[in-house]
Amino acid sequence: MEIGIAQVQTYLFHLFFAFSISFLFFSLIILLLRLRPWCNCHLCKTYLSSSWHTKFTNLSDWYTHLLKESAAGTVHIHVLGTTITANPANVEHMLKTRFENYPKGKQFSSILGDFLGHGIFNSDGDIWRFQRKMASLELGSVSVRSYAFKIVSTEINDRLIPFLESISGRNDSGIVDIQDLFRRFAFDTICKISFGLDPGCVDLNLPMSDFANAFDTASRLSAVRATTTAPIVWKLKRFLNVGSEKELKHAIQMVDNLAQAVIRERRKIGFSTGHDLLSRFMGAIQEQVDDKFLRDIVVSFLLAGRDTVASGLTTFYLLLSQNPAVAAAIREEIEINKKDDDLCPGQLQNMHYVHAALYESLRLYPPVQFDSKFSAEDDVLPDGTFIQKGTRVMYHPYAMGRMESIWGEDCLEFKPERWLCDGVFTPESLFKYPVFQAGPRVCLGKELSIMEMKTVIVAIMHRFNIEVLMSKEKPQFALGLTASIKGGVPARVLHQN
Repeated sequence: MEIGIAQVQTYLFHLFFAFSISFLFFSLIILLLRLRPWCNCHLCKTYLSSSWHTKFTNLSDWYTHLLKESAAGTVHIHVLGTTITANPANVEHMLKTRFENYPKGKQFSSILGDFLGHGIFNSDGDIWRFQRKMASLELGSVSVRSYAFKIVSTEINDRLIPFLESISGRNDSGIVDIQDLFRRFAFDTICKISFGLDPGCVDLNLPMSDFANAFDTASRLSAVRATTTAPIVWKLKRFLNVGSEKELKHAIQMVDNLAQAVIRERRKIGFSTGHDLLSRFMGAIQEQVDDKFLRDIVVSFLLAGRDTVASGLTTFYLLLSQNPAVAAAIREEIEINKKDDDLCPGQLQNMHYVHAALYESLRLYPPVQFDSKFSAEDDVLPDGTFIQKGTRVMYHPYAMGRMESIWGEDCLEFKPERWLCDGVFTPESLFKYPVFQAGPRVCLGKELSIMEMKTVIVAIMHRFNIEVLMSKEKPQFALGLTASIKGGVPARVLHQN
């Protein structure tokens, strides 16, 4: 008797369903057993008395609560098999002193492997070192920074400002989701800087491109994998090609298609004539690398250059709307330094208060709220916490920005002055402020990202008021590899008087 493909798929689906029910039942039993060692400790009582989501808007706020309750600023979540720290000494130990003992790890690489491949954010060892070296040479060059500044300025003057001008001063029609707007803007600029490609997403009358939507979906569903306690669940769904894994596979295929098209175009016209980052990478390598390797570089550029900038700008204006005195101080500095509508890098560098306000915003709302490593060998953190080989160790910039032990009793206040010394911006230790990571893996695109965000802030605030129409309660964050606010951030755009 012949069995059709549809029958096989139906059989596998029912098998998967039965397995899932059984797995959840046994997982619950194991969960209860694993909770038993917590029964007499304060953190256990907090956890068992109520679910985190009944007391906290976001999971990161719950982690922050636990870390504040810990004298060492470190906790171990037995259910997740994860150690979480907000202790700067531990962060320096992981990211610098014992760097080789805390790689991304195979576990993390497998979770994001389908989406990020062997890109710089998802690799270790020689593959990471090679990409790191190439990226350092290119992103650190004056020509790349000049090229990027020109693109950002052009995108602001030709698209962002005209759009805001067209809606400013209206009533309901003057309301825009600034999170969506900044995501579109950042997507356009990173595509131009990285590939010489112009998606034209800032026009809000047009839907977001299929590629941008696919990229969002791939990021969101990859994060779903990362939050799944048992990897066997998503791996089985991927094997059967069902549910979220089927959707993820389709999204990644769309991402791959565009990445491959960009690479083919670069090979066709020759990379020696291009100023974009991909062309410079291909020219610097001076050998025929496979398209899969270049595809992973393309996706890494997009993840770093779009999501972090959009997230940083969105939460900046969210905080600014709640702190009019800071907005007034920023405008005063802009008026002193900005002589005309054309902004140059020198003027931007002199705006120390703008820089401080941006860093303060990123302290409270880092685009990447936490980062994970896996211990290669047994280790002991500086605070005395024992780390068993294979343990997931997470440092938490979001929680660190809310620790009185690090920033003082006013840690929850939006206070740019904490970054200024005699009016000059003065950075803190990156291990105290790991928003851009630190040590050998410190973000190479940090200066480009700061430049882009500062340029946008100055250009907008010179002309407009952005009134965010949200309550002052903590925003709820959507699941994703970078922080984004659920439901968007509606705001009214008004002309600056």
